[in-house]
Amino acid sequence: MPKHLNLILFFGFYALTTISTFAQYPYPGNSKNQPLTEDIFSFKETFKYEVKYGFFKLGWVEVTLLKDTLYNGSIKKHLMTEIRSNSRVPFVGTEIDQFHSLFYVNENGIPVTSYYWKDNIDEDKYKETEYTFDRELNEVHYKEEDDTRDTLDLVEPATAGQVIFLFSRLFAGSGENSRLPVYVSKELGYIEMENSSEIEMRKYAPFKGKVATYLSKGKTIDIDGPFGFSGNFRAWFLADDLRVPLEARVRVLFGNAIIRLIEYKREKL
Repeated sequence: MPKHLNLILFFGFYALTTISTFAQYPYPGNSKNQPLTEDIFSFKETFKYEVKYGFFKLGWVEVTLLKDTLYNGSIKKHLMTEIRSNSRVPFVGTEIDQFHSLFYVNENGIPVTSYYWKDNIDEDKYKETEYTFDRELNEVHYKEEDDTRDTLDLVEPATAGQVIFLFSRLFAGSGENSRLPVYVSKELGYIEMENSSEIEMRKYAPFKGKVATYLSKGKTIDIDGPFGFSGNFRAWFLADDLRVPLEARVRVLFGNAIIRLIEYKREKL
């Protein structure tokens, strides 16, 4: 079960100048301006989320933008997500998976994937899943966990993995709809979101008191999720200058899976 938590993250997702700890702190004043990718990249952010399903705490998700890396002769951004299961939950055991996305920002200011892979840390299976984007041939090549391999047509702005975590922030609170192609589970699917511009006050652990948030409602098209996932989800973002992803609620077979921000760190670069 925990190995599928990265799919839940897809549907989510989704301070002051320098914060040295994960303690509670006030956030910058509300901002009606949409962030650009360069605004987000001007900070080093670290996120930690708790994942719950009913009364069960399934585990934790940590998201970090790592140092830029050289890939195929050009510099790419490197986003890493680590998922750790809660070994105390019956029948779950220990699961540690890392998901890596190398990406760049296209001419329209949208992050697109160049290379995505998954490392199954607890089983010592590295690059267990791989998606490679060939924009010269307009093809996406993949290798999945069962070692199946194939090629799909590339549809821009093409993404895989957790790039939706960044993409969704660009539109949160805008009052505009957004749509993103996502390659997952051997197929091309889409994530569509309706991004409200209405303010909603909510409480989250990293911040003092209630904070202003924006709600986005979304659905997936041609994406098969685990546990009876219906394709509909809700996500909340901080109404600040960077639209910090705060929470995602995904409808599954017998209720809601909830990802909620519990720690947040921001450092000005």
